[in-house]
Amino acid sequence: MHEIGIVRQLLRTVTDFAAEHGVSRICEVVVDCGELSLVIPDYLRELYPVVVKGSILENAGLTIHMVPGLAECEDCDEIFNVIEHKGYCPNCGSFNKTVLSGKDFTIREILVPEEPE
Repeated sequence: MHEIGIVRQLLRTVTDFAAEHGVSRICEVVVDCGELSLVIPDYLRELYPVVVKGSILENAGLTIHMVPGLAECEDCDEIFNVIEHKGYCPNCGSFNKTVLSGKDFTIREILVPEEPE
């Protein structure tokens, strides 16, 4: 279960960001999780509260946006969902492809409370 390491790194990254920018509170962290990244979102959701307990993220929400695993067929240029079609081009049946999206796990947004006016 490598998700625990991913949540720990997320905590380090956000904590470093907060320290660098003088942020004392985080409302929410939004991440993009690629279908092909081998990261299991349910494990992230389960581990997140345990890993961030006692930190600046303890009361911050975690939102996970799934990024589809898209590829372009190298034989016919069809763009298709890799998982949905088990890696094969639905147009020509080829397994030759270039992955376009869905391999990464990235922090998309760190939301902080607005300053009172």
